[in-house]
Amino acid sequence: MKTSRMEAFSDGVLAIVITIMVLEMKVPHGDDWSALTPMIPVFGSYVMSFVYIGIYWNNHHHLLHVTDNITGKVLWTNLHLLFWISLIPFVTGWMGENRFTALPTALYGTVLLMAAIAWLLLQTSLVSCAVNNKRLREAIGKDVKGKLSVALYVVSIGLSFVQPWVAVTIYAGVALMWFIPDRRFENALNGDSVSTNA
Repeated sequence: MKTSRMEAFSDGVLAIVITIMVLEMKVPHGDDWSALTPMIPVFGSYVMSFVYIGIYWNNHHHLLHVTDNITGKVLWTNLHLLFWISLIPFVTGWMGENRFTALPTALYGTVLLMAAIAWLLLQTSLVSCAVNNKRLREAIGKDVKGKLSVALYVVSIGLSFVQPWVAVTIYAGVALMWFIPDRRFENALNGDSVSTNA
């Protein structure tokens, strides 16, 4: 089957997730700058999560554009990814409201970790159902960034109970690493050679 329906459904879910996140930010009581001060951690966690969801949306779009066909297994692995992404508004709100304390920060990292694992599983299921799709396999390559992200999330979850701000800094660093444009899928679409180390 073609990818269009899965992509449209995923786009809709990601749009709803972003909408839920922004609706979770409560309007402050008061009309001066000091009324906004308690909102700084909430807004900070919102911005980081917004960037993460944008990264997933962007990479999901590019991944499906080098994919020719999907199977039922791919649909389920995609739903698995969307499940973990759909939890981002909850952990974002909890972490921001509690000013990046240990347990909420660790749970935020756990959701990011599970979403990253789900992403790797989605890539694996796409490759397994498209053995003749050379450009997909080349575009994914060894996915060093994906595997490094998983390792950094594991470290950050542990650090959340020692120094939560260090964990949050690593979460932001991973987002920055993915925010830098990843040309693997665009190169595959254009027929350029792709480094298998990416």
